Amino acid sequence: MRALDRKLLRDLWQMRGPALAILLVVAAGVAVFVASRSALDSLELTRAAYYEDYRFAHVFARVTRAPESVGRRAAGLPGVLQAQTRVVTDVTLALPGVAEPLTGRLISIPERRAPMLNDLYLREGRYIEPGRDDEVLLGEAFADKRGLRPGDSVEVVVNGRMRRLQIVGVALSPEYVYQISGTSPWPDDERFAVMWMGAEALRAALDMRGAFNDLTLTLAHGASEGDVIAALDRALAPYGGLGAHGRDRQISDRFLSDEFQQLRSTATIVPSLFLAVAAFLLNVVISRVISTQRTQIATLKAFGYSSWAIGRHYLALALLLVLAGAAAGVLVGLWLGDGMTRLYAEFYRFPVLELRITAGTAALGALISVVAATLGVALAVARAVRLPPAEAMRPEAPASYRPTLVERLGLGRLLSPAARMILRNVSRRPVKALLGAAGVAVAVSIVVVGRFTEDAGQYMMNMQFRLVQGEDAAVFFYQPVPRAALSELAHVPGVLHVEPMRAAPVALRAGHREHRTAIVGASPDAVLHRTVDRHGAFVPLPDEGLLLGVYLARKLGVRPGDVLTVEVLEGRRPVREVPVAALIDDLVGASAAMDLDALNRLLGEGDSISGAYLAVDRLGEEAAYERLKRTPAVAGVSTTRAALESFDKIMGENLGVMRAIQVVFSSIIAFAVVYNKARIALAERSRELASLRVLGFTRAEVSLILLGELGVTTLAGIPLGLGLGYYFAWAMCKAYEDTELFRFPLIIHPSTYAYAALVVLVSAAVSALLVRRRVDQLDLVGVLKTRD
Repeated sequence: MRALDRKLLRDLWQMRGPALAILLVVAAGVAVFVASRSALDSLELTRAAYYEDYRFAHVFARVTRAPESVGRRAAGLPGVLQAQTRVVTDVTLALPGVAEPLTGRLISIPERRAPMLNDLYLREGRYIEPGRDDEVLLGEAFADKRGLRPGDSVEVVVNGRMRRLQIVGVALSPEYVYQISGTSPWPDDERFAVMWMGAEALRAALDMRGAFNDLTLTLAHGASEGDVIAALDRALAPYGGLGAHGRDRQISDRFLSDEFQQLRSTATIVPSLFLAVAAFLLNVVISRVISTQRTQIATLKAFGYSSWAIGRHYLALALLLVLAGAAAGVLVGLWLGDGMTRLYAEFYRFPVLELRITAGTAALGALISVVAATLGVALAVARAVRLPPAEAMRPEAPASYRPTLVERLGLGRLLSPAARMILRNVSRRPVKALLGAAGVAVAVSIVVVGRFTEDAGQYMMNMQFRLVQGEDAAVFFYQPVPRAALSELAHVPGVLHVEPMRAAPVALRAGHREHRTAIVGASPDAVLHRTVDRHGAFVPLPDEGLLLGVYLARKLGVRPGDVLTVEVLEGRRPVREVPVAALIDDLVGASAAMDLDALNRLLGEGDSISGAYLAVDRLGEEAAYERLKRTPAVAGVSTTRAALESFDKIMGENLGVMRAIQVVFSSIIAFAVVYNKARIALAERSRELASLRVLGFTRAEVSLILLGELGVTTLAGIPLGLGLGYYFAWAMCKAYEDTELFRFPLIIHPSTYAYAALVVLVSAAVSALLVRRRVDQLDLVGVLKTRD
């Protein structure tokens, strides 16, 4: 073994404490990168393969009712590779012993199994038999939550008639990887079931023989999706077409894409923070090693070692630490990635979802850490290379001390000697102190961002389910009915109060911009379901004109006073010019609301409603829901309590795991920064501290002088980190500002700031106590004999 190699191993052993801290920081950064990147790769590869193998459609369209001949014409449109017509309907579903309302979606499939668009993966059981009108395949998410298996049965209300359907198989579809009903932005696998039924049986049940109400298409290679959608809309318009859309607006795929984007950001931003801290720590540690080994460097050069060999030696010291950390990070990343994949498997229904980590992902993580390490130690190594032997033989010039600003202001007499020493040590190396504070700040900011998502989620939950959705239940009809139907709902036992609602699908246009959504009409004096902005303030509905969400207004490029072209996509399909009366800065969806009477005038169909909001007596809710489930005109019933439980469960399962990981990793950063700074300070000032002990200072007083500087750095880094965390939270809000599903509010509770500060303070205290033990064990005689 060469002499420099033996020196490398000895140096590593002597700096094992700081080295371990650096290794942990590098491992944490690489682990986050590998876990996030491998989970992202697994999801993207699984989605791509699933979509390809099971022919996930490119374009989706709904109509009121159209003959099959229209579907054949759609298949012949330029750019269309394949078209498939279906019948899709939402139904009320009942299970034995379950009082709360459940919603089901029946989708027609061929009587005999054949390749089709949005094909099914049969997880369990068998396919439906031809000629049987009572057999269905049930979506796996609902089946798992309710414990249903082939051989069980469910009751549904189809076209006003109660029917018992036999479950013969459990299936998955690429159309429902993320299973959501569409009436809520949150999934609810316990209360929303997707079922597939034979096409002839479902058409007969809905009186739609020879007709369809849903159409899916795949496109030929190179075809223009926009041109196909425009042609399809023209073909379906006479039959009540509600507007075709591509995959980007298919709700399951949209949620997947948003999740992928979030994972991509996590795999970029968080590892960058960790590796930046690691680079800083490496610079500090290697600089200290070089400083204490000046005479060794001079001796090596005198014996003929080149500057390149010496520089390579210290660079290898840093790279060995980083590569060891990267190797540990890859192993931890595999474990974390497997856990993340299992978590995603609870929400996203794929036939197979396994962690896939490639050699490229592990190599890239290691390469990034090596680059960060090289940049971190470059200046320190350059100083060692440039150091002339004659100068290296002399000890470093002692640090110059001068009165601090506090002392120059005449306040020094208020400080103890130990406090003055602490302030002078900080002031003589302000850059070093600032970098130490910056490392602490990064740790604090990670905890703040982790807790911010929980704070924002809780705020959204309170806003949506306590201020906006004040109703106990919402009832939806198959088609618009006269407002007189409210009186029937009001007489349902257990119903205390009823408010009308009308939702009309529309295309909103402003110049060349267009967006398809639904205008929701409500009573201006509504008390159950209200329009509330993101700050919780009630926003009244205007007498005339649209109340538009800020997100939608920004997308359409309009302001209050501007006029929108509104094309109604149902009934007589009128086209009207409607002014934008006011904007509302809300958090969920792409809002477009109107006064109910004004909306009915716009539709030109009289006084009609498409649903209602109900206040239900808790004591009588079971009887009320049972009655509503069996009402022929009711397509579905959703309860606010069920939506709240679903949202709360998502928040608890998802954010709880991520919060624990963030706390652990931020603690690692805080510990590493404080511990390294303390060890280096002890090494640099051991002679000074030993001298103070000989002069009569107690161990506690000497420890206070050493650790007081660390306390100042830590306390300075905490408010900086709180500000940095706020900035990162603001950046997250901006990133979600242009998403239609929901927007994060910038809400950070004081308890989050306190929690972040506490986590870092505890980590710093643990590292300080470890160093204090070394202060207590100082060899006074040995230290005082040291020449330098």
